[in-house]
Amino acid sequence: MPKRALISVSNKEKVVEFAKKLVELGYEIISSSGTAKKLKENGIPVIEVSQITGFPEIMGGRVKTLHPKIHGALLAVRDNPEYMKQLEEHEIIPIDIVAINLYPFEETVKRGANIDEIIENIDIGGPAMVRASAKNHKFTTIIVDPNDYDLVLEEIEKNGETSLETRRKLAVKAFRHTAVYDSIISNVLNEKLGINEKFPEEFSIPLRKKQSLRYGENPHQEASLYISPVEYDGFSIANSEVLHGKEMSFNNFLDVESAVNLVKEFEEPACVIVKHNNPCGVAVAKTQVEAYEQALKRDPKSAYGGIVAFNEPLKLDTAQKLVEIFLEVVIAPDFEKDAFDFLTSKKKNLRLVKINNFYDKPKGFDHRRITGGLLVQDRDLELIKEWKVVSNRKPTDQEKEDLLFALKVVKHTKSNSVVLAKDKATVGIGPGQTSRVDSLETAIKKAKEFNLPLEGSVLASEAFLPFRDSVDEAAKYGITAIIQPGGSIRDNEVIQAANEHNIALIFTGMRHFKH
Repeated sequence: MPKRALISVSNKEKVVEFAKKLVELGYEIISSSGTAKKLKENGIPVIEVSQITGFPEIMGGRVKTLHPKIHGALLAVRDNPEYMKQLEEHEIIPIDIVAINLYPFEETVKRGANIDEIIENIDIGGPAMVRASAKNHKFTTIIVDPNDYDLVLEEIEKNGETSLETRRKLAVKAFRHTAVYDSIISNVLNEKLGINEKFPEEFSIPLRKKQSLRYGENPHQEASLYISPVEYDGFSIANSEVLHGKEMSFNNFLDVESAVNLVKEFEEPACVIVKHNNPCGVAVAKTQVEAYEQALKRDPKSAYGGIVAFNEPLKLDTAQKLVEIFLEVVIAPDFEKDAFDFLTSKKKNLRLVKINNFYDKPKGFDHRRITGGLLVQDRDLELIKEWKVVSNRKPTDQEKEDLLFALKVVKHTKSNSVVLAKDKATVGIGPGQTSRVDSLETAIKKAKEFNLPLEGSVLASEAFLPFRDSVDEAAKYGITAIIQPGGSIRDNEVIQAANEHNIALIFTGMRHFKH
């Protein structure tokens, strides 16, 4: 029997060279539609699918390869005498190599096509042939990625055929390919068809590898970064651009996520400095450079080796300050040319990260992996449910501004957490303690360490104060206003303590645990 290869690709990269080489190696080429046309135009002899099936393409190409003479050729088990007898009876010649990539559904969505065109670019015959070939990988080589053409050609040239090991690897890759393809379709149609089912009985997340990482959280852990093709057109940390510096690490990406999500909370020029996934200095100001200087003063010790994020394009005067200490990453919606040129000339290894679509809201859900499963929830994009002053004293206008500022920071700080702030800059941050009063004591200790003004500062807690002890402790240092969700069975005791100390106390009705 002749050796045959079926080639039907939407991505025609390298396909002409691949087909020419297969012909030189003695293969007949089967193809259809656009691929057949391209190969013929390049002088490659092609057997059209309709010549094999004896049936023309119909319905605008929707039906062409769904035929026993194609799928029998793909699925035939060559060492099964009965199967081979049936091939002979029905004059079916087996297909040895299949090169397919699917209709460009994802690309069609990205360019803003209407729903009819989107649906028309859902491939039916392609996935069927891919899966059939992958199932029969003992005898059939399936290729879904043009980058694998050379590997297949090299093995055929050397050994006359591909190795079973290679066919197995390519088969697994093919099944992954169709799984991601179908996952993208289901996610997109859930939105485009107006279904918007938030938590369906079956849930899939399409992911595509962007890069290998040097290691994970620790050097003994391997790691890679994957991006979501569904979240193609909006704000994305995974799809950010590293414009300069060393390769990003696993921990760098986690810190960038924390820093950017916090700095996006502010409309005024803002700076966030993050260390080990927690903010250590946050400030807003009239200018970017002032915001950075104020954020740095909050905890210059922790800022060393930290991650710095801004909510507007980086300016030269800010860049000139950034080089004065060691930093791992600088993040911004963009970098003005003189600022970029200055930083790249001064800091060879400093990572400069541009966040595309910075001002868009993030799409999708918040996913947390646990052993054997996945926790899925809405993103925490809100701040307060209500503004309820429960104390005798109302906050001043300045205290109100500082309370909202502190609340935005504590929302992005690991629980249990307390943030002290004054003049829209952090005074002390107490993250990740098992007791809320311990968090407050940590924040106070930080403020004292850097001689920051506790007197007249305000306090934000991401969850309710369970006892009055935090209020009593805050009063010792002249803290004048507190914001928290409320909802404790001891709320009345907390309110009483605030009134005793003449502290303004606001309940928001909204908790912001961050585990």
